[in-house]
Amino acid sequence: MTAPSDDAGLIDVHAHFVTDSYVRQARAAGHDKPDGMPAWPAWSAEAHLEMMDRSGIDTALLSVSSPGVFFGDAEAARRLAREINEDGAGIVRAHPGRFGLFVSLPLPDVDGALTEIAYAFDVLGADGVVLETNTDGVYLGDERLQPVFAELARREAVVLLHPTSPVCWQQTTLGRPRPMVEFIFDTARTVTDLLFAKTLERHPELKVVVPHCGGALPVLADRINGFLKLFTPAEQDVPDAVAQLRRLYYDLAGPAFPRQVPALLGLADPERLLYGSDYCWTPAPAAEAHAAAFTDAPAPVEGTTWRSLTTANARALFPRLTR
Repeated sequence: MTAPSDDAGLIDVHAHFVTDSYVRQARAAGHDKPDGMPAWPAWSAEAHLEMMDRSGIDTALLSVSSPGVFFGDAEAARRLAREINEDGAGIVRAHPGRFGLFVSLPLPDVDGALTEIAYAFDVLGADGVVLETNTDGVYLGDERLQPVFAELARREAVVLLHPTSPVCWQQTTLGRPRPMVEFIFDTARTVTDLLFAKTLERHPELKVVVPHCGGALPVLADRINGFLKLFTPAEQDVPDAVAQLRRLYYDLAGPAFPRQVPALLGLADPERLLYGSDYCWTPAPAAEAHAAAFTDAPAPVEGTTWRSLTTANARALFPRLTR
């Protein structure tokens, strides 16, 4: 497959890397088949760059996917977060302009997370952070995490949400891989938790990216909005969940066309949409086919393509990204 002719090189906000050390530590913690998938993917910067060049991707923002860095031991999670963040920063330095980095935090350890935020932004020059939808059952609206969001808001950070398995997956997955359905609903679950906790309302400076076309949020938004109003005490201002959801960003990783994107456009404005490949968890042939769809599908704004639209949106969100 040759690179698309559209001169707008894509910026991939949902791309993953793994290291041998990370996989070894995850397997030692029991994640031999992560989230019910049959195996860990292989990754190298060289293979990733080859896929990017075939797909017309200028820059990929790397992050660690599920299961994250917390495997039950807070101190071990601190060490692992620091290790993979430094590894990711090294990849960025080795390939100027081609990669960026969303760092991982050792949640639910708040003190450890605050320490890593400072190191990530002040030393490593991170582009943002990635937060799993829950860590050991602690969802992102949990009151204990408010200091983390306050600090991220103070820094006006970009926060990429990434789904992981819910704690009840043994009962709900029916023996099937969790990314198929559980990831989609855990995304909706944690964003709903943020809405009910008023985290998004309290910290409008946060730039939150919701993955996979918003998961189930486009079809649940009005339902969530109704319940949020219903359960808001009479003496408080009635929040508008839909308005808050419209302020978020949404990546289009996964099977975006032909059905998911039209649903998302009923909730999100086109300038809030971003390209995502989900490579390396999505194999290269599927990632390349997904990128090709951004050339072929009609864009929602006259005079643009999906490539130029999502690239312009990403450059506005990450102004320092250049080829």
